[in-house]
This record gives sequence, structure tokens and C-alpha cells, in this order.
Amino acid sequence: MGKNMFSNLKRYFKSTYFLKAIVMAIAMVLPILFSNFILNDLSFGFSIALGVLFSSPADVQGSLRHKYFGILSAIVVSFIVTLLIGTFSERTYLVLPLLFILVFTISYISVFGFRASLISFAGLLAVVLSFAIDNREISVFSHALLVALGGSWFLVLTMLTSILFPKIQTDQLFVEAFENTAEFLKIRGNLLVNREDRASLYNSMFLLQTKINENHESIREVILSKRLNSGFSNRTRRQQLLFSKLIEIFELAISNPVEYEKFDLIFEKHSEKLAEFKNLIFEISNQLTHISKVILKEEKLQVNECIPRLLKKIKTQIDYYRDLVGLPESREGTILLLNLKTYQEKQIQNIIDIERVLNNYTHNNKIAGIKDAERFITTQDYDLKKLKDNFSFKSPIFKHSLRLSILMVIGFLIGNILSMQNPYWILLTLVVIMRPSYGLTKQRSKHRVIGTLIGAAIATAVVLITQNTTVYGIIAIISLPIAFSLVQLNYRNAAVFITLNVIFVYAILDPNILSVVKFRVLDTIIGATLAFSASYFLWPAWQVQNIREFFIKSINANLNFLKEIDELYHKKGEVSTEYLLARKDAFIQVGNLNAAYQRMNQEPKSKQTNLSIIYEMVAVSNTFLSSLSSLGMFIRTNKTTKVPKQFETYILHIKNNLEITLKLLKSESLEVSLVANEIEKASKIYDDYFEKLSVQRDKEIDEGIPITNELKIQLRETKLVSEQVKWLGNLSESLIKSVKLI
Repeated sequence: MGKNMFSNLKRYFKSTYFLKAIVMAIAMVLPILFSNFILNDLSFGFSIALGVLFSSPADVQGSLRHKYFGILSAIVVSFIVTLLIGTFSERTYLVLPLLFILVFTISYISVFGFRASLISFAGLLAVVLSFAIDNREISVFSHALLVALGGSWFLVLTMLTSILFPKIQTDQLFVEAFENTAEFLKIRGNLLVNREDRASLYNSMFLLQTKINENHESIREVILSKRLNSGFSNRTRRQQLLFSKLIEIFELAISNPVEYEKFDLIFEKHSEKLAEFKNLIFEISNQLTHISKVILKEEKLQVNECIPRLLKKIKTQIDYYRDLVGLPESREGTILLLNLKTYQEKQIQNIIDIERVLNNYTHNNKIAGIKDAERFITTQDYDLKKLKDNFSFKSPIFKHSLRLSILMVIGFLIGNILSMQNPYWILLTLVVIMRPSYGLTKQRSKHRVIGTLIGAAIATAVVLITQNTTVYGIIAIISLPIAFSLVQLNYRNAAVFITLNVIFVYAILDPNILSVVKFRVLDTIIGATLAFSASYFLWPAWQVQNIREFFIKSINANLNFLKEIDELYHKKGEVSTEYLLARKDAFIQVGNLNAAYQRMNQEPKSKQTNLSIIYEMVAVSNTFLSSLSSLGMFIRTNKTTKVPKQFETYILHIKNNLEITLKLLKSESLEVSLVANEIEKASKIYDDYFEKLSVQRDKEIDEGIPITNELKIQLRETKLVSEQVKWLGNLSESLIKSVKLI
């Protein structure tokens, strides 16, 4: 345990989170020290430090260009806000409507996406902390200029850090992606043998899919942008090779759905066969975790010796099962096991390829010729039409902006009426805690209060032990980088160090530190109570109101992916960019659906309308994507025969079902789908053809004739393609039934 804790601490100090926090601490502390000891005026350094604080939220993972413009936008917003609030802060009758308008406007720009939401957060921090400045010590305009100077100073430091330490961010992204993928595979291994706990395993898997999609998006933005801007260096090429293999591992896992109930039934008396597969999956997962440690130079690259032994053991077990049960009864089970073994062998080959890349030895140059790289970078739509489209109570961001604006005015009035020591602390708590969704607001409220109480308790203990301001200063300086490095990793622990920092900064200025502790705790509790209550009672954005949109987007994405697979099966040849983009979008939209379901699961039971049906629809959507990926993977990686008419019949049926589902979700009029007897006819043709091939093969076995390559291809293609389209057809029908229920 001690060794593991030391390893985690070591990783934390090497992480990009800690590096960013150190840069931020340096950017804030140096101006304060210079201002205090050289200029003998702390207000100048304090204003610059605030500018650093306001700009820091926009420093997130991504390309240098996006980071630069994100921080620059935060500087502009914080300058304007600081100037406006500072000018009118003494006139309550003006500052209240100004506070409402500014908070709403700044919150509302979150409609433009993740990076815009961080610029919004920076602006809200500027709104709140503008009330902390004493205009008698420094003029409003001078303070606003120094805030902009602080932001610019932070921008320069951040750009320099990104240029001087380019590996840290990218390595961190890869490590997170490798570890999340390893955990994803481990869950799939558990699903194979764990019959009782599959629902919770599925939930964990859905959550991980969302995280992995986010990992991929961040990596894609960094390394593809780097290639477009600076060419194709050896390091960039290796990163793209690693990334392509990571995506392949994830896609392979998604595209090999296991019908667990079918496995349970067929191998009820032969569960040891599945246990061996679980062991193999766990070893593959362990090797991915090992590779993540190799990237961080925590371990030296080693080949996993258990994997080939387990593969050999699995081959023996399959042969034993086939001989024990006997043909033709064992055919279905043997094919299932062989397909699972083939899938694992492909994953192992991907692991080997990754090891070669890490060893700087590879024969794979395909990535160098990647087409349309810029099309794979998700661009944010900054069309002003979005502002108009979201200006209604149908938009969660609109409701959140309005809710937060009202609460900020209420919090400001409460702080002034009760004559709180620092009334803006209530506003700060609201800004930090309030989120568009109830679940996240509830979680952050709880973590904020617990973290503040722990921090206050530690501060009180320190005060009772010593009244040395030097000790207070050291704690304040040390707690700052730790606090900001933990914000994304563990918000509760971050709140502990934020509280320590705030209390001891004020302790240096105000000898009555216990009073500071009391008001800090009280303000946090008031802010958290307001935030939590408002998220429940004031235009709550329950996920049940919005999840329909996530279903529409995921079904549309799956439909587009299906069309690209259908086209590839007919045309054969090289995979098009449109196919890859459709696949990427399908993964992202289903991941977004999973995240929306997780948020819904965190809401009060009384607000979880039709939760069981929605869960079924989410599970079907994920399974549908898995089956689509499996079909696409087979067509891409195997030589296929002419497309049979029964395949076209099924594809038309599935497309119609998806379009019917979309119309039901949009409350539009329906069109008639294919009649059932056409599908039954297509299914019978597939079954008869496979039976004919199977009989032919059985006859050859009796006569001792080895299987021809042509027959092997026909058997495998007919079996896999027919099973997938039948399964997709069933899933599309399930979607229609589920939508009709809700």
C-alpha cells in the first residue's frame, strides 16, 4: 500500500495538472512579492495575481492555437467585467441589475461548448472577485489594466511552458487513454463470467466509453493539429501510430459484442472455457496498464509472457470442447469460441504493434499517408445563431444562466443584509458549485462543504498551535498549487486546499483568524444551500426533458454509419474518409448518450421517469453500435463476396426502423416499414444457404477432404454477416417498441 501511495504521489508530481498549478502559482506569487518588496504596494501585485487567476481556467488540454485564443478571450472578458463592476460597485441600485445582466450573458456563452464554458467560468470569477477590491487603494481603470497584464503574463508563461515541455501534456493524455481502455477491457472480461452483476458492469462500461471518447478527442486535437501546423516529425508520427492502435483496440472491443446470455446457455456445463478467456483479457488489460507506466518512464517495457501461454491453453480447450461435444452439436459453440479467440489475437497483435512503436521499431507507415487529417479534429461551432436557438426554456444552458443570475443577486443581498465579513464568498461558492445539471450541482455542493469543513478544521488546529504569520504564509503559498492541480482530479480535496489558502492569506492581513474561519464556513454553507435548492426548484433541467435529443443524435449517427458500411460492402476497396468520420461520430454520440443517462441516474428517483425503459434504450443503442462496428470491421478487413439480395432487404428494413424511431422521437407522422414476410424470407434464404454450406463441409469431413479457402470464406461471411444483420434488425425493432412505451 505504501509503495502504491508513493507511486501515485510521484505520478501526481509529474502530471500536467501539477505543472499547470506550478506555473499558475509562480505567475501569481512573483508579482505579489515584487509589488510588496520592491514597490511597497501590495495592491499592484494583487491585481496582477487576480488577472492570472481569471485567465487560468482557459488553460486546458488542446492545441497551442486553441489554448492561446482561449486564454486571450478570458483576458478580454475579465478586463471588461472588472472595469464595469468596479465602476458601479458602490451604487447598489445599479450594481444589482448589472450583476444580473453580466452573470447571465457570461454564463450563456457556454452554449458554444467546453472551451467557451471555461472562458465563461473565468468571466464569472472576475465578476465575483471584482467586489474584493478596495477602490480607495487603486483606481478601477488601473486595477482592470493590471488584471489584463496579469492575464497576459500568464499567457506568456503558459505558451513558454507548452513549448519547453511538449511531452508532458501529450504523455498525460496517452496515459489516461491507455488506463481507461485497460479498465474497459477488464470490465468486458468480467462480463463474460459474471452473470449476477452485469447491470452495474454495463453502467461502468458506459461511463468509461464516454471518458475514452473524450480522451480520443483531446489526443486527436493535439497530435493532428501538431501535424497540420508543423509537419510530420518522427515523434509526431510515433504518437499517431500509438493513437491509431489505441483507436483500433477500442473499436475492436466495441465491434465484438458478446451475446452473454447465449454464451451462458451454450457453455453452462463448460464455464472453464470462458474463465480462460477472462484470464487472457485481464492479461491484455494489464499489459495496457504496463504500457501507460512505460510512457511515464515508471517501468521498463517488458513482454507479457502469460499471454502466449494462455492463448495456447485456449486453443487446447476449444479442441477439447469440439471433441467432447462432437459435431454437429459443437459447431455453434466452437464457432463462438474461435471468433472470440480470433478477436483476442487481433488485440494481442495491436499490443505487439504498440510495443514496437515504443521500441522505435515498426514497419507500419500507413499513418504517414492519412487523408483529410483536419476533418477528424472536432471544430467548435461559434455561429451566433446558436445564441438565438438556445434562448428559450428548452435549453439547459439558458435555464442555468437565468438560475445563476437570480441566485447571484440573492447571494449578494444576503451577504450585505447579514453584514458578512466577505459577502462575495457566497457568490464565489455559487459560481464554483452551480452546474446546468442537478446531479453535478449536488455532488459539488457536498464536496465543497465537506472540503471547506476539513480545511477549516485543519486551519483552526494550526492557529491553536502557532500564531506565526511566516507559517501562515508558507501554508498559503504551498496550498495554492496543490489546490489548483486537484480541481479536475478530486474536487473535495481541492476544496480543502482552497480553504487553507484563503484562510491563511486573510490570516496574514487580519489577526482575528478564527473569525475568518467562521465566516468562510458560513458563507460556503449559505452558497451551497442556495445552489442545491435552486437546482431542484428553480427551472430544474432534469435529464428526462433532454434525453430525447441525445437519442435522436445517437440514432442519426448510427444510421449514417450503417449507410457507410452498406456502401463499403457494395463498392469494396479502400475505406473512405466519410466512413471513418461516420464511425467517429457514432462513437461520440453514443458516448454522449451514455453520459446523459449517467446524469439522469444521479437525479432524485421521483424525476427518473421511465428510467428502466430509457436504460434499455441506452443498452440497445450501445449494442447496436457494437454490432455495426463488428459488421464494418469484418467488411473492412476481409475479402468479401458479391452482396446478396437478402442483405439489402435487411439493411432497408433496419434503415426504415431507425427512421421510424426518429419520427416517433420527433413526434412526426410514420411511414409503413417492410412487411414481416419479406424479412422472414430474407432470413430463410440466409439460413438455407448457411445450412447448404455446412452440409457440404460435413460431407467433405466424412470424406477426409480439407476445406477450401473459398468455402471457408463463404461459411464465415455468411455466418457473421447474417447474424449481424439479423441482430441489427432485432435491435432496431426493440428501439421502436421502447420509444412507443415512453
